[in-house]
Amino acid sequence: MLNRPSKLNSLNHEMVSQLLRSLRLYENDSSVKLVILKGNAKAFCSGGDVLATVTCSLTGHWTYPLIFYRKALTLNHLVATYKKHVVCLIDGVAMGGGATLSMNATFRIITENAIFAMPEVHIGHFPDAGASYFLSRLPGEYLGLTGTRLKGAEMLACGLATHFIPSMRLQSLENALQAVTSSNVSTIATLIETFANKAYARKNSSFMRLEIINKCFSKETVEDIIHTLGSRAKLFDKDNKPKWEPSKLELVSEEMVDQCFKSVNHDEWERLQLPDRSNNSQSITSCKL
Repeated sequence: MLNRPSKLNSLNHEMVSQLLRSLRLYENDSSVKLVILKGNAKAFCSGGDVLATVTCSLTGHWTYPLIFYRKALTLNHLVATYKKHVVCLIDGVAMGGGATLSMNATFRIITENAIFAMPEVHIGHFPDAGASYFLSRLPGEYLGLTGTRLKGAEMLACGLATHFIPSMRLQSLENALQAVTSSNVSTIATLIETFANKAYARKNSSFMRLEIINKCFSKETVEDIIHTLGSRAKLFDKDNKPKWEPSKLELVSEEMVDQCFKSVNHDEWERLQLPDRSNNSQSITSCKL
């Protein structure tokens, strides 16, 4: 269980470390047939604890973010290549790193309370931690550039979720999953489907306007997309006056963009080396994105 309810279960170093320890333990425990990931209280996971990483960086402890993100990426890789089936119960927000964590699960079960978003874009970042993989299989430019929130039915419609279950039935499903004696994917899927309902996107949902969205976001450059939209970016500061640097998109050069992808030359910098787990993951790609 992701258990930092006062912080919307945002991921910090301690939580990621504990998840890694627990998942590695369960993976080799023959009595464990599947693993359930859920969040305490009203959120699944609001993503990485940005405040903690920024604070550490500003106070001179710049290696903390590196250690944290190395472990967070290792956690995502572990879930994606897990020997056993992982079931995510999303009954609240799943944003940023929380969303990417859940997308690696075999089953992604959402309720009417589920909310998906990539809020990184509102602070000038781009979606990472594997988000480029699943966003590219959706209306990716739209979600990746706008950080638009999707609700439960919309998540199911675009493939981010595998099943929709009303929140009032979620505890009963969890009890049933805990009693499962087989790790067979079909057995687990059949059980989940007995609790599942159909879900319908709202009339004002973005997915009711896909033709317009696809037209606007099919352009080759961000400048062309913005020109097609004819609207300014959403503001996020409390005074509605964000101070961007550079101040205009036109001032962002190709060199500035390339700088973000250059290798870091520093004595304490280590490249992330993920273990080869190609023989560990089961044949469950039909359930994954």
